[in-house]
Amino acid sequence: MQVETTKIEAVKLFTPRVFEDSRGYFTETFTANKFAEHVTGLEFVQDNESYSREQYTVRGLHYQAPPFGQDKLVRVLRGSIFDVVVDVRKGSPTFGQWVGATLSSDNKTQLLAPKGFLHGFMTLEAETLVAYKVTNFYSGECDGAVHFASADLNIEWPAPAEKVAISDKDKIAPDFADFESPF
Repeated sequence: MQVETTKIEAVKLFTPRVFEDSRGYFTETFTANKFAEHVTGLEFVQDNESYSREQYTVRGLHYQAPPFGQDKLVRVLRGSIFDVVVDVRKGSPTFGQWVGATLSSDNKTQLLAPKGFLHGFMTLEAETLVAYKVTNFYSGECDGAVHFASADLNIEWPAPAEKVAISDKDKIAPDFADFESPF
């Protein structure tokens, strides 16, 4: 497995080895002992799946506040996404900075979105299927969001806000300037 540390050290990209032949391919998408060589102290407790019909569907920027904070390991099963994390850890030297990466069913790259980060993605293709592991269970009371197009974040999304498909909940999410981090 190839591991890349991004400009924010806690955010990592994992690209597994793929073994192809005339029948197709095989890959190990997650192996606990190999993962632990690069990230320690995480135990995944739940797997989630997200299907988006339309290109430029945005999901996020979401978080689970403590005590239900979640680390997420995100991968794409079909299609492709531009995946984004934003550091919202109080006192962090990279507070308010973001990292984005293209994840696809072709490149098989996975992104680790640690606790203390907002997470969201934009689909780059219709019919995109995303899977992710999380280290804590979902809590509605701890669920939160920041608007994906907050000017203070200046995220370079692949499509402008007027072209996106977004949930009603995410449409009314507060701007980053109005967000008080629970981390």
